[in-house]
Amino acid sequence: MAFHEVRFPDNISRGARGGPERRTQIVELASGDEERNASWANSRRRYDVAYGIRRADDLANVVAFFEARNGRLHGFRFKDWGDHKSCPPSGTPSPTDQAIGTGDGATTAFQLVKHYASGSQVWVRTITKPVAGTVVIALDGAEQLGGWSVDTTTGVVTFDSAPAEGVAVTAGFAFDVPVRFDTDVLDVTLDLERLGSITSIPLLELRR
Repeated sequence: MAFHEVRFPDNISRGARGGPERRTQIVELASGDEERNASWANSRRRYDVAYGIRRADDLANVVAFFEARNGRLHGFRFKDWGDHKSCPPSGTPSPTDQAIGTGDGATTAFQLVKHYASGSQVWVRTITKPVAGTVVIALDGAEQLGGWSVDTTTGVVTFDSAPAEGVAVTAGFAFDVPVRFDTDVLDVTLDLERLGSITSIPLLELRR
């Protein structure tokens, strides 16, 4: 089992269907009241990319990609067009988009994260697959053009020198979702015009 640092074809992922999934246990009491418990601390995303196939060449590309990943065996990158930036999809990543930590004078490594806020509730998502060349960093709001590096396979930002005590570390970036195929079978239907179709091509987010 390995992760292939290659992205699923953008022209096909653009037409995919899917999004976050959570798992909640609900027990209905005799009184009609409910008790709810979150089985998962974090969400997991599912997609179906069959909806993005529009041409015979798209179908061939998906089959080739599937074979190269050995079906469900190897993970890969996927662009979720509805959620792939540190800012809204219509915006451009800014170095102050997301708070990723606070300096203490000793820590040099900070994990990229994205905050999802509604009212007083915030969920923090770990970002492990930033897109190369898109990450920008700021310290106390001042963009840092050097003195740091980012591992695009883990999403860890490492500074040459530890940010000083109390300094706000922020980042902006574009990112992919680590996924794998959630099937070992592609059921391809060939029509009379030889366009072909696949009923479903499910992808499942990998959580490490």
